[in-house]
Amino acid sequence: MRIFVLSGQSNMAGRGGVHRRRWDGVVPPEGAPDPSIQRLSAALDWEEAREPLHADIDTAKTCGVGPGMVFARAVLPCLQEGTSVEGARAGTGIGIGLVPCAVGGTAIREWARGERLYEQMVCRARVAARYGEIEAVLWYQGESDAESDAAAAAYRGNIERLIANVRADLGMPQLPFIQAVPSSIHSEYV
Repeated sequence: MRIFVLSGQSNMAGRGGVHRRRWDGVVPPEGAPDPSIQRLSAALDWEEAREPLHADIDTAKTCGVGPGMVFARAVLPCLQEGTSVEGARAGTGIGIGLVPCAVGGTAIREWARGERLYEQMVCRARVAARYGEIEAVLWYQGESDAESDAAAAAYRGNIERLIANVRADLGMPQLPFIQAVPSSIHSEYV
């Protein structure tokens, strides 16, 4: 299984289709379930991934559609191209494992090493790694850090520390970290 950790705040947790604290249940075709895409539940069990991916992780808010399933469905054919004909016939092709960790409304300081959210993310990633290779962390966070000039200015150093700590704690010094940030945060991709 190829594993992707989904982390950050509400945009990653998924607020698509949420109106007045209710999710409309609409999933675009690009985010439809696929038996080759699994998710690690809050109880650390693998199950077929379906929206809302973070419903049992970001429990204080209503979750809807996020970028995780669309990303996985877009990446899956590229990963499966490397599957052998024998593996495809046997139904043992490459699968994707999504590890939801995002929590809406969180600031980057809540994702520092030693903080609850950081430690949960690393723990969940380690459990997932028992079943496959961690390919990348997808990080979508920053709005809470764009509320003041000082927080926005500190974001780059904080995200660089976060990336270095995740790589060190997972023992993966080259782990790709795919970052999306609001336009009000001036940070380069690391």
